[in-house]
Amino acid sequence: MTEAILEPDLPIIDPHHHLWDLRPMLGMFPQPLHPFVDTVSRSAYYTFNELHADATSGHNVIGTVYMECGAFYRAGASDALKVLGELEYVNGVAAQSASGLYGDIRLCASIIGHADLRLGDGARGVLESLMAVTDRFKGIRHQGAWDADPETLGPPFHAPPGLYLDPTFRQGFNHLGELGLTFDAWVLEPQLGDVISLARAYPDQTIVLDHCGTPLNTAGYHGKLHERFDVWRSNIHELAKSPNVSVKLGGLAMSFAGMPDKGPEAGLSSETLAAMWRPYIETCIEAFGPERAMFESNYPVDKWGASYPVLWNAFKHLTLGASAEEKRALYAGTAARVYGLEHLLG
Repeated sequence: MTEAILEPDLPIIDPHHHLWDLRPMLGMFPQPLHPFVDTVSRSAYYTFNELHADATSGHNVIGTVYMECGAFYRAGASDALKVLGELEYVNGVAAQSASGLYGDIRLCASIIGHADLRLGDGARGVLESLMAVTDRFKGIRHQGAWDADPETLGPPFHAPPGLYLDPTFRQGFNHLGELGLTFDAWVLEPQLGDVISLARAYPDQTIVLDHCGTPLNTAGYHGKLHERFDVWRSNIHELAKSPNVSVKLGGLAMSFAGMPDKGPEAGLSSETLAAMWRPYIETCIEAFGPERAMFESNYPVDKWGASYPVLWNAFKHLTLGASAEEKRALYAGTAARVYGLEHLLG
């Protein structure tokens, strides 16, 4: 679907996207493919050229933040240090963009990597090794998504239950604050209590909740968005009481959330998507405020629901009544503050 770009001059820092080459791995997944695997398989190769084409397709994207996804790990390294490969690769992409040969946009200007915090105090050495690679490295994500039904998440995800409550994990987590690093939390909606507990235990640690807390509309949760909405909303407001937590507004087109649930490139207009996402986006903005909320593309995963231009149009429909100051925060300012990209705003 092609649409005219809304508010084409509004500066955007996209704080959440991936890069990967999944082609060598696709044959490893059981058939038929889980909906999430099917989603990402349709963008199995997504690197600089694909990201640049999306980010320059009409909206005024001035910079982006890369989010870890287990891509390009270093062969032959130990399990703890193989994560360095992902950071080294993405830093090269960032350098390619920073050369200026591809315009003023700064792709992967900040990078969120991964370290296994279950190493406890042993995680510190990994974090310090990541920091030594590049000053673009700003923090980590250690996803904690889990559900008792394996069909909910599918084969790519194997976080243990209650990961964010685990004492050894928290021992490793403690080093993030000491090193000035951020933490991105990805859990499913029924696990929001774990993030609330983590945020209260570490009130000085910057935490970012990914994907509006991932409401569920898949497997055993299919068709239950409405009945679970009040529980989700209550937990979002409770989490927002912790001033060290921000929220990413997006991820709702993932197969887990199923908005839409009709498959990749469903062909819905930005207005239709905005109406679908409004209860979740508006609740998050109401709870956290624009200064602690940031729109995200979650590309290429959210290509399930919309092209890059339509996705950002949908967000802009949701903020038509917002002030210029509120829009500045939601589209760029919050991301710039959290991920150290204030220089991109001039």
